[in-house]
Order: sequence, then structure tokens, then C-alpha cells
Amino acid sequence: MKQVLEFLSDLAQNNNREWFTANKQRYQEALLTFTQFASDYLEGMKRIDPMLATVTVKDCMWRIYRDTRFSKDKTPYKDHFGAYPAAPQPGKPNSAGKHSDRAGYYLHIQPGQCMFAAGMWCPNSDLLNAVRREMVANCDEVEQIMAAEPFQRYFRDFEHSAMLKRVPNGYDPDFKHPDWLKQKWVIISTPFTDDEVCRPNFLDHLLEVAAAAKPMNDFLNYTFEEYGEFPDRR
Repeated sequence: MKQVLEFLSDLAQNNNREWFTANKQRYQEALLTFTQFASDYLEGMKRIDPMLATVTVKDCMWRIYRDTRFSKDKTPYKDHFGAYPAAPQPGKPNSAGKHSDRAGYYLHIQPGQCMFAAGMWCPNSDLLNAVRREMVANCDEVEQIMAAEPFQRYFRDFEHSAMLKRVPNGYDPDFKHPDWLKQKWVIISTPFTDDEVCRPNFLDHLLEVAAAAKPMNDFLNYTFEEYGEFPDRR
């Protein structure tokens, strides 16, 4: 992974087409290295979460080219690689990985900002409210998931980076975990140092972290199944 981080570091400092064209071979080598790692990661995840059985590595990865049409940031390339194993939605075989609204297992590789995240990022309002209702109705179950030693080792609690200022209307403001209800997305995450990412045993460590996240994803995906179809957010 060292060459991947080195390429992404240089790209972040030279995010223009001229530099990228001159370093196209470095990009291709870094992409090949990351794709192989992402493939190994996905195969390991299939043993942990059988719902991923039909997911391919292509489903899980994004192109490095940015869509700048509606962005003030006109830099043409992303400065990170990512992979998101997530099961397809019922009746939608082409909705796996990055196309899925299910809870998944995201790996983010970026110099100084490497991390793992699980859960649902930016769920539509119907799905988010379904999750909130399930967390209220099954508070003890969520508490047990969070109290488990593997979960506590890596996550502690939900991410607090995107929250409402108050408990949304329709929910008891005195609920014992008001921060659960304030979430705009339902994410747990843990960082990795660049040194950790470059170690020979990083894949094993990553799979251990992802396994600790699986009970929470199971809870979220059960909610997805229980409440049926939701309007696509994309």
C-alpha cells in the first residue's frame, strides 16, 4: 500500500491533468495494487457476511475522475481510493456495492486520513425514520450491540459529524439516547494510520474491524428488509 499512499500524496499536491497524464503509469500501478487489495478484502468480507456473495469488486469501487459540473472545486481527480462492499437491494441485482442503500463496509485510503466506516451514509428520509423507529423500539438490542467488546474496541458510538440540533418531531425528546435520533446518517467509523495500512497484516486487521461492525450492519439491514422498498436517493 505504500506506493498507493505515495501516489495519492503526490496527486493531492498536483491535482491537474498535465501532471496526471505524465504520471499515468504510476496511477495505473497504484490502481492495480488497490484493486487487488479491494478484491482480497471483498473475498474476506464474503466469509464474514454471506449477503455479499454476489458482489464484485467493480461494484465496490469508484472512478478517480471527479464530476466537477456542479462543484466549485474544479480539481479533476479524487485524492483517495475507496471500496464499499454492500449487498444489493431486493429485486435489484445491479444495486450492489456503491449503488446500494443498504448498510455496508467502507474502506477509505487517503494519506493521513485512512479509515473504515460501516452503516448507512445519507439514507433518504423514509429509511432514516425507519431506522430511528427501530432504534427506539429495540433500544436494548442496540445497547447490547454497542456494549460488545469488539465493538467498543473500535467504534464506541455512532459518528457525530452530521447531527440535527434537536430530536426530530414525532420522537420523544426524553428518549434515553437522543443523539441516536439526531443522526442525519447512521455511521460507525475508526481511523487507520498510514503505517497501519502499510503493514503486511493490514488485511487481517481490516477484516477484524469489519467483523466487529457486522452486528450493527445486521440491525440496520434488518430494518431495510422490514420496511420494504424506499425511494432511491440517487
